[in-house]
Amino acid sequence: MIHVCSLARLEETARRTQARHIVSLVNAGTPMRLPAGFDSAGHLFLAMNDIVAPTHGMTPPGHAHVATYLEYLDDWARSGPLVVHCFAGISRSTAAAYIAVAALEPGRDEEELAQELRRRAPSATPNQRLVDIADEVLGRGGRMSRAIAAIGRGADAYEGTPFELPFAIATGR
Repeated sequence: MIHVCSLARLEETARRTQARHIVSLVNAGTPMRLPAGFDSAGHLFLAMNDIVAPTHGMTPPGHAHVATYLEYLDDWARSGPLVVHCFAGISRSTAAAYIAVAALEPGRDEEELAQELRRRAPSATPNQRLVDIADEVLGRGGRMSRAIAAIGRGADAYEGTPFELPFAIATGR
């Protein structure tokens, strides 16, 4: 199971799910600490700003971020929970959850997955740049990008409500 939350809800979500794998998608200078007792060997930190186009002084999501994330997913023991978070739990983390399920279930319909994401997270506004790069890397022919664009901007929220996005354990990359 993939669990998505904000930085503020990370400790609570990791404790509740007993996750041993955490992916952080936050700005490089964001102060954060891992939950008490969490083994840092299970942590992936991807430093990027929540932007969709290069902006002076900021780090846009890039191919290296997506490649590193996909490698992490390949190494992840899928039998346990994974927590993916960004600062607000709305954009980078929801994109990462969508990307993870698309990678783990290569035959899954992109539109259906995007609609499932919307049902589970009304405030989700997945970072389009992250999705576009993953679409290219995973060879989805623009289907991931179009599906996320089709669900549009989520409901206004300062912080997303934690949610889970299931995937079929038997399938994989």
